[in-house]
Amino acid sequence: MPQVVALYRYPLKGFTPEHCSALTVLPEGRVAGDRVLALRFANAPVADDRWCRKYEGVVLANTPGLARLQTRYDHEGRQLRIALGERVLVDESVEGPGRQRIVEALTEYVLGQDENPLKGHSERLPLKLVGDGVTPRYQDNEAGQVTLHSRETLASAAAALGDSGLSEHRFRHNIVIEGVVAWEELSWLGRRLRIGGVSMDVVKPKTRCLATHANPDTGERDLQVMQGLMKSFNQAQSTLGVGMLTHGPGGEVCVGDSVGLIP
Repeated sequence: MPQVVALYRYPLKGFTPEHCSALTVLPEGRVAGDRVLALRFANAPVADDRWCRKYEGVVLANTPGLARLQTRYDHEGRQLRIALGERVLVDESVEGPGRQRIVEALTEYVLGQDENPLKGHSERLPLKLVGDGVTPRYQDNEAGQVTLHSRETLASAAAALGDSGLSEHRFRHNIVIEGVVAWEELSWLGRRLRIGGVSMDVVKPKTRCLATHANPDTGERDLQVMQGLMKSFNQAQSTLGVGMLTHGPGGEVCVGDSVGLIP
């Protein structure tokens, strides 16, 4: 029977993941603690507490060097720690004056990257750290969505792309499963899925972006994932994984939970 083998959430959008043994799926179709903060441009066209496109801020897709950072977030204490190897760039509360120190440290790091969205764009400065550190609101899709792929699909993509060590971290999903046929999850579109005790509607294939080209360890763009997926699997848009919305009250999903379609 298919089962959950890994769970992730991303407190600071575009930065490194938390590996979790359990995730709380909320009724509105988001994961608690996921994308509760974002690093946004000064000229983003919406209020700080509103959703907007990821390209209105600093994310892995436009700043691949973010992958070299190690991010740790204390959800209860709302303390954000970001390090580069042994060097701690910042370790501050996201509330009060600590928030500005976080912004200053990250701005310095981003400006030091060869590839970043700030060069030649003074109107994007100063950067802003948005989000209350609790509410998940900065997913790629305005509706939120919980994301999923299978290890079998990952292995198929790895073989096609010629990278036997292809990391699932490139795809930044919440739920990873095993025990299905490669690409089977795409056949679930329009169906209802039960994972542990949580029911979710599979609503959308996940179209991939330039974030997948960045090596999760080195921060270098070393693999043309988007072009490779389209060419190898005859895709109109590069696709891997699915997006889901909660059906019902939500609940907890744990590593080891069974996965099955609801008739």
